[in-house]
Amino acid sequence: MTPMGYDEAAAHLIDTNPAFAITTTEIRGVTCRIFANVPETLRDLLDHARAAHDDGNADYLVYKDERLTFDGFCAEVRATARALQDRGIGHGDRVAIAMRNYPELLILFLATASIGGVAVFINAWWTEEELDYALRDSRPKVVFADGPRMERMLPLKDRLKLDLIGVRDAQVIAPLGFSAFRQGCADAGWPQARIDPDDDFAIMYSSGTTGHPKGVVLTHRGAINAVYTWLMQSAMYPLMAGEAPDPNAKSVILVVTPLFHVTATHPVFLYSLPAGARVILMHKWDADEAVRLIETEKVTRFLGVPTQSADLMDAAERMGAPLDTLKYLGAGGAKRPAAQVDRLAKRFPNAMVATGWGMTETNAIGIGLAGADYVARPGVCGRLYPPVQDLRFLDQEGRDVKPGEIGELTVKSPCNMREYLNKPEATVQVLKDGWLRTGDLGFIDPDGFVTIVDRSKNIIIRGGENIACLDVENALHHHPAVSEACAFPLPDERLGETVGALVRVLPGHEVTQGDLQAFLKDHIAHFKIPDHIWTQVDPLPRGATDKLDRRGIRSRCTEKFNEGASEDAGNV
Repeated sequence: MTPMGYDEAAAHLIDTNPAFAITTTEIRGVTCRIFANVPETLRDLLDHARAAHDDGNADYLVYKDERLTFDGFCAEVRATARALQDRGIGHGDRVAIAMRNYPELLILFLATASIGGVAVFINAWWTEEELDYALRDSRPKVVFADGPRMERMLPLKDRLKLDLIGVRDAQVIAPLGFSAFRQGCADAGWPQARIDPDDDFAIMYSSGTTGHPKGVVLTHRGAINAVYTWLMQSAMYPLMAGEAPDPNAKSVILVVTPLFHVTATHPVFLYSLPAGARVILMHKWDADEAVRLIETEKVTRFLGVPTQSADLMDAAERMGAPLDTLKYLGAGGAKRPAAQVDRLAKRFPNAMVATGWGMTETNAIGIGLAGADYVARPGVCGRLYPPVQDLRFLDQEGRDVKPGEIGELTVKSPCNMREYLNKPEATVQVLKDGWLRTGDLGFIDPDGFVTIVDRSKNIIIRGGENIACLDVENALHHHPAVSEACAFPLPDERLGETVGALVRVLPGHEVTQGDLQAFLKDHIAHFKIPDHIWTQVDPLPRGATDKLDRRGIRSRCTEKFNEGASEDAGNV
């Protein structure tokens, strides 16, 4: 068949495939395009997915030596939903989930959503101090945690009146274990529950410029429209290549990023349900283990941060593994180095190398590029995913800029978040009439390709993890010798960016980079701790409005960094 263009392929699917037909509806007073024939809630999505998983007794979820069939997974979700209701969880109640990648995380997530509850995804790397903030902010009715997270939460139990339930290695130290919580609750079908498509289903925390992470409140309709956007992208690729879609082709997806991030929950796990895909779960990232799993499980789809693609490529070369089952090699969370794109395409010729831009605030959908287009334009971000999104580029006053001019990416779709939890002012700053101002600056060319050039927010993206500069600075200010602090990104070949900081030390104090790094371990997660810290006794440079000259500080410290100058090297 004749290859189709991008817009032509999208239009063809909308016209010919009922799954991708669109209509309009009003969401919180704003008219939006939505998919017309998709499930309305995540509970409906799980039921609807049974048709895609036509052999319910085939493996669906694989974790180490554990294997769950699709029917078995659904039974676990329904039984856990009943146990939650028996625990007093109902419509709108919040259930916090704090653990590494375990099957229980996915089961609890869908069980909570299926009775109208709201899953609160807790970053597994947070310290006790960060956990304290998030739990006060979200006020969950019950908290499920694995061993390391439970150890950090036990000191908070009485102060925050937490109902703690231990999963896996936490069952022996928690007040109640998951097995005891589930005891007596077998699968007897779905419990009764009232759920509206625009009800909340999750709170996922995203770093911002305010120091503390912001709780992004997401709805059922938003997540489902995001999932079907990715399904439509998958259906477009064969049409654009001039190939007939294979209705019997089933993906095998390797989960390599933490399930408390949208990169893993949405375009991987939730996508797997209607796509009929099998899911292979990694507890944590290990490139050699990823190579082994791809080979033994015949993995076809890999989506991680760019660092993981590079690690996978190096491990495969070292281990002599062709990984020829890979058909899709995607990246999100950060921009891939342009030089890496061609190298990946040559190393994995059977795989379509892809990139994507999205946000927690958009249920992870947004812009993307794949295959030959990406290899030819490795520096661009991609094209807007059709068909339910709209895109504008705005200046500081909220006016549209001309094509080719730099403006702030601003998107409208049913997938946009409902609000920032407990932050009405922050919500109003970014959401207006259904349009979400993303904080990313870029431009669009005449062919519809978007390039992102900078971030208006002071965010460091380290291997796909968003780190707020102010979060790092606040932690540094807890040290008794620190008078001022400024955090900023430093370039890193593997991670994309790492954290740097310039600190003003109070007179009469002596403190080294190692001292500060050791101190920060009790205040912020390890990935936020600066890899390079410069100290000085003079005031940090400031601009005309008395704000820190962050750009100037970053420039001077980056110059020192590139020169190989040691930290603690006096004034920068």
